[in-house]
Amino acid sequence: MRAEPNFLELIGRFAGKRMLVIGDLMLDEFIWGRVSRISPEAPVPVVSVTGESEYPGGAANVARNLREFTSETFVMGLVGADPHGQNLIGLLEAAGIGTTGVLQDSNAATTVKTRVIARNQQVVRVDRERKTILTSDQLGHAREYLEHAIPRMDGVVVADYGKGFLTQPLADEICRLARRHAKVLAVDPHPHTSLVWRGATAIKPNRIEAFTAVGLPPADPVEPACRDEALLEAARRLNQLWETRSLLVTLGEQGMLLFDGEAEPVHLPARAHEVFDVSGAGDTAIALFTLGLVAGATPAGAAELANRASGIVVGKIGTATVTPAELIAAFEPA
Repeated sequence: MRAEPNFLELIGRFAGKRMLVIGDLMLDEFIWGRVSRISPEAPVPVVSVTGESEYPGGAANVARNLREFTSETFVMGLVGADPHGQNLIGLLEAAGIGTTGVLQDSNAATTVKTRVIARNQQVVRVDRERKTILTSDQLGHAREYLEHAIPRMDGVVVADYGKGFLTQPLADEICRLARRHAKVLAVDPHPHTSLVWRGATAIKPNRIEAFTAVGLPPADPVEPACRDEALLEAARRLNQLWETRSLLVTLGEQGMLLFDGEAEPVHLPARAHEVFDVSGAGDTAIALFTLGLVAGATPAGAAELANRASGIVVGKIGTATVTPAELIAAFEPA
């Protein structure tokens, strides 16, 4: 069975696109093991380690998802001048991702998230992080890089994890340059930074981020999602605040809700058959949504690409990506 020709054609266009990811870079560590007993010291499982692995995380994972589809992928962010930072840069370069936009700071600590996995389940997560805001010199270097890089890109993705790299002056510069050079700019915002991304092509908050960004208290989900009045009101206020063309709100098990201009919202039901690990699903969604827009898809078509890709990645364990073959197969009739 063949996938729908329009989606096959879109996915085929991805290979020639040049993409830049800007945001908080992290190192994801995984400790894999088995649990056979409870500790005599406390009511916690004892994990016998069977393996360890490292992956680019945060904005670096967005770049990793893009790299599956196009060889022209670049990343901009900040890491510490520490072993974790060197490991992260090495992983990115080994994956063929351009790192000339990565700043290294001896006063910063690379953000590291360590997950212990046993029996296909996360036992605990340990975070090592210290919020670091760019100095005036670093902001100057970042602006110089963006002035040179954005005109050469087809699309720009911003992934804000609230670790300090993204500030309003940098956000304003990214938006200004994207508008000036008519580039697709998609943003995955963070609920606690309160940054304004006015004029971005598309913004992809999750449900909590949507409410928080406009100062509304979170409300319980309503079925069907397109009749969720509290969410519709949050989206209306977000469109006024950000003046974006498209707003894609991810809703977990409810799927996604797309707001495209004055059109009625479009609900995309969740596609996952089995959910093993939701970590990184948002990174996959923003990567494929942006690639779809860059390749000429309508916002609804790009959202469907993102929805199918997210449904694949949550069925994997760890910080995973989606391959072109997997995405094409997701559009084949059952």
